[in-house]
Amino acid sequence: MDTAVTTPPQSVVRTARAAVFTAFAINGAAFAAFASRVPDLKHELSLSAGELGLTLLAASLGSVIGLPISGFIVHRLGAARTLMGAAVVQSAGLVGLGLAVSVAHSRPLAMAGLFLVGLGTGIFDVGMNLEGTQVEQHLGRAIMPHFHAAFSGGTVVSALVGAGLSALHVPIAVHLGGVVIILLSVTPWFLRAFLPRTVELDEHGTQVHEKAGIGRAWLEPRTLLIGIVVFAAAFTEGTANDWIGVALSDGYGMPRWAGVLGFAVFLTAMTAGRLLGTRVLDRRGRVPVLRVLFVAAVVGCLLVVFGGPALAFVGAAVWGIGASLGFPVGMSAAADEPLRAAARISVVTTIGYTAFLAGPPLLGFLGDHVGVLHSLLVVGGLALVAIFAVPAVRPPRTPSSGPVVTPAP
Repeated sequence: MDTAVTTPPQSVVRTARAAVFTAFAINGAAFAAFASRVPDLKHELSLSAGELGLTLLAASLGSVIGLPISGFIVHRLGAARTLMGAAVVQSAGLVGLGLAVSVAHSRPLAMAGLFLVGLGTGIFDVGMNLEGTQVEQHLGRAIMPHFHAAFSGGTVVSALVGAGLSALHVPIAVHLGGVVIILLSVTPWFLRAFLPRTVELDEHGTQVHEKAGIGRAWLEPRTLLIGIVVFAAAFTEGTANDWIGVALSDGYGMPRWAGVLGFAVFLTAMTAGRLLGTRVLDRRGRVPVLRVLFVAAVVGCLLVVFGGPALAFVGAAVWGIGASLGFPVGMSAAADEPLRAAARISVVTTIGYTAFLAGPPLLGFLGDHVGVLHSLLVVGGLALVAIFAVPAVRPPRTPSSGPVVTPAP
C-alpha cells in the first residue's frame, strides 16, 4: 500500500516556496563567486588551459561523489539538515580555495578546496531541487523555472560583484571569505521555513522508496532520455559558467574584467529566460519550446566563437536564453509522477550535474589543441543531439499517482 500524503496548509507551502527561492539564489551566488574568479585563478597560479581544466576537475570529482548519494542523505536527514551540512562543506572549500590561491599559491591545495566546493554544491543542489519539486506539487502549478531563475539571479549578482572585485584586484581569499560569511549567516534562517519533516516522510518514506528506488530509476528509458536533455542543457550552461570569461579574454584579447562581464551577460539572459519561460511553456508546451531554445544555444555559441568581440556579447545573450529552460523543465518532467519523483530527480540531477561540472573542465584539454574559443563548439554539437531527445519531457498521458502540475504540450 502506498504511503499516504500529508497536505500542508497553503500558507506553509507559500512560505516554503520563498525559502526555496532563497536557497537557489544563495547557492547560485556561492557558485558564481568562485566561477567569476576562474580567470584570476588561472592567472595567479600561471595555469595553461589544460592545467586549468584539470584543476577544475577536482570540483567535478567532489560533485560526482556527492550527487549519487544525495537522495539517500535527504531521505535520511531531511532537506533542511542536508542543506545545512552541505553549506558547511561548501564554505570550508571556498575558504580553502581562497587561501590556496591568494596566500599559499598552491595548485594542489586549490584542488582540495575545489573538491570540497564540488561536494557541498552537489549535495546542496539535489536537496534544493527535491524540496522545490515537493513545493511545486503542493502548489499545483509549474514553478521550477522560477526557482532556477533565482539560482541564475544569484549568479548574476555574484558575477557582477566578482567582475568589480577582479577589476579592483581584490584578493580571491577576501572575496570568497566574504561569501562564506553570508552563506553561513543566511542558510540557517531560510531553512527554518522548509516544509515540515513530517511532510517529507509522508511523501518520501520507506514504502515509496521501496516501490520506486533510485537504482530502478536508472533503468527507465524515459528517465534516461530526460537525463540526456538535462545533460545537454547542463553542459551548455556549465561550459559558459566556466569558460566564457576565459574564452573572451584569451580568444579576443579582452581584459579579464571584460571576460567576466561577458559571463554576466550570459547569466542575465538566462535569468530573463527562466523568469519569462513559464508563460511560454503554458502557451506552447515543453517540447516545441525546448527545441527552439536548443537551436538558440547553437546560434549563440557560433556567434561567440566566430562573431568577433562585439557580436560575442550578443552571442552570450542568445546562448544564455537558449540554456535557460532545459534543466528546470527536466526536473519537472522527472517529477511528473509524484510517487516516483524523488528517485527520478536524483537520477536526472546526477546526470545533469555531472555534465555541468565534469564536462567543462574536460574542454580545457581540447582548448590546449584548438584554443579555448573554438573548443566551445562542442556545446553546439550536444545541443543538436538533445533536440532528438526532447520529446521525452512530454508529460505522461496515463494517469499518475498524483496531480501533474506541468503544462501539457
